[in-house]
Amino acid sequence: MDIDAYVAAHRDQWDRLDQLTSRRRLTGAEADELVTLYRATAGHFSRIRTGAPDPALLAQLSTRIAAARGRITGTREARASDLRRFWGTSVPAALYRLRWWTLAVTVLEVAIAVVVGVWTLRTPEAMSALGPESELDTYAHESFEAYYSNYAASEFAGQVWTNNARIAALCVAGGITGLLPAFMLLANAVNLGQAGAIMADHDLLGQFFALITPHGLLELTCVFVAGAAGLKLFWTMLDPGGRSRGVALAAEGRALITVAVGLTAALAVAGFIEAFVTPASLPWILKGLVGLLALAVFWAYTLVLGRRAVLAGHTGDLDADEAGAVRLEVG
Repeated sequence: MDIDAYVAAHRDQWDRLDQLTSRRRLTGAEADELVTLYRATAGHFSRIRTGAPDPALLAQLSTRIAAARGRITGTREARASDLRRFWGTSVPAALYRLRWWTLAVTVLEVAIAVVVGVWTLRTPEAMSALGPESELDTYAHESFEAYYSNYAASEFAGQVWTNNARIAALCVAGGITGLLPAFMLLANAVNLGQAGAIMADHDLLGQFFALITPHGLLELTCVFVAGAAGLKLFWTMLDPGGRSRGVALAAEGRALITVAVGLTAALAVAGFIEAFVTPASLPWILKGLVGLLALAVFWAYTLVLGRRAVLAGHTGDLDADEAGAVRLEVG
């Protein structure tokens, strides 16, 4: 299929569909025309998906089809059952399908952080490259701990949440490149290893773990999940399996966006812990237990609810009608 010629041949129909969809009132003839164009565009979607899958074009047509269907059938109102299905089925199913990717990324990230930390600690040149001794001393004895209490807790929680959610979303959305999630994961591991090396060099490794454990267990896990999601999307592009590349990318992309939404909620919890628990004057053992509990809840949610959802046939993707991938023929 010559995709450019096909698009040129049907562009007027798609534009007309947009015009009719956006009008507040339609005559009887216009309503009939809208239905006809909706069916025709759905047929075009199926033809492109089968003959020359173009993810960007398929996404545009899917949006047009969904908008037109909403205009024809009426807007579907969000219901409590939809929210229960999303958080109780879709999100855990999507996370569960990523469990082995997440485990692999976690092992690799920890290994890189340890190697970088040990190498930096044992190599004077590497340590000196991080900054003058006076700055490193200030970082170890003052800045590292002060970071968690420099701002009001509520403000700090919001900053941490938005920053980490942005990183997670970039890892997922940039997964198609393969390079962006890999670079962000590598940078995260290197920074973590170097920070640990500086603290260990000043005999403060215990304080390092005490400060990052309460929130870091959940926060880093979310970063690992986001990186795993991005890399899985890249792998899907390389090996779509038995599906066409366009269909595989569309399905996996929608499921992984579900992952990104789920991580946003988990990172909000991590941000709350980092702002209110980490700097609190509580025994370190109690703070550590809070971090372990948060991580345990996350994995119980992923493994227990996720396994149940996957066995029931869910993947985290949208339903076929919600995705706009309905195969219709022109009547």
